[in-house]
Amino acid sequence: MRFKLPRLRVVILAAMVVATLVTLGWWIFGPAGVAVELTQRSWRMEIVIERLRSEAGSDWCDDLPADARDVTRRVMADPKGKRAEPGEHCRYNQLVWRRHWIAKTEGGPADRPDWPRPPLRVAPPGEPGSERLGKREAYFEIELRDRDNHAWVCRITQERWQQLRVGQRFRVPVDRFGTANCPAMYESAL
Repeated sequence: MRFKLPRLRVVILAAMVVATLVTLGWWIFGPAGVAVELTQRSWRMEIVIERLRSEAGSDWCDDLPADARDVTRRVMADPKGKRAEPGEHCRYNQLVWRRHWIAKTEGGPADRPDWPRPPLRVAPPGEPGSERLGKREAYFEIELRDRDNHAWVCRITQERWQQLRVGQRFRVPVDRFGTANCPAMYESAL
């Protein structure tokens, strides 16, 4: 005797299989990445301000830096054992430039990107306390949001930043940890 399934169950089972296959097909062969919209454009210009400081140091007297000052000497044996006989060991002060603070300017598409113009301290030559401009960094960023309001901030080149507009739609690959692969972003109508 043959077993017959009721027709409604067969139809429902077939519909579930088709829906699963369509979903898997879209997931495997559909467009890659998450659909996002560009919601904000911003820029930030930073300059590291360095200050001339007096720092203490010590070394063997025959290895002193050229600008060492306030040198005190003492005879001692090499604790590492590289020198056979005791030698002169020196403590000294030296003027060095060290990062002190960061000057920033920030803005959006309506503002012209411009470097900050911080006031710098000036001390007499050879004295600590003077400041100078150090390394410069320019950041051009866009904020992308998906339908669930997840946000990603991507740093891009100034040229690319100037081409983009708020409201543009993209697809951006996002890994399982939620990190967007911004360089792989591409425009999308979806």
